[in-house]
Amino acid sequence: MAKTENGAKRESIVVQNRKARHDYEVMGRYETGIVLRGTEVKSLRAGRANLKDSFALVERGEVFLYNVHIAQYERGNSFNHDPERVRKLLLHRSEIRRLTGKTQQQGLALVPLKIYFKRGKVKVELALVRGKKQFDKRQALAQRQADREVARAFKERYQ
Repeated sequence: MAKTENGAKRESIVVQNRKARHDYEVMGRYETGIVLRGTEVKSLRAGRANLKDSFALVERGEVFLYNVHIAQYERGNSFNHDPERVRKLLLHRSEIRRLTGKTQQQGLALVPLKIYFKRGKVKVELALVRGKKQFDKRQALAQRQADREVARAFKERYQ
């Protein structure tokens, strides 16, 4: 884990959901804890996770994460975990109430953007998102390409 200039530890990212930024418009972000078993943490330290098609739901006043694949730990024995099990996310009650209202009334969804370690604890960056339409995706792609061309032109001009 890398350290900053003042000696504080930074986060080390295990896995990111890059496709989520392409498919959804991020309305808000939340840092959450996650309930894991020992072999899941060891597997995450080895970087063996996948966030493809994962999402979170609020059920009975708790938030659960679905479709996150954390591969079984190689050296695990009969106590190894199920790779696709539903995992509980740890949020404050007020945050859960806020998310419940927004997901039910405004038609927003909860999608994990990344899983990372922060001071030895596994954290999930959960995003409140709205789905993009096809033309929005094309427009964002065209904007990114235009920004790249402008940056390239500046680089060539000032060399």
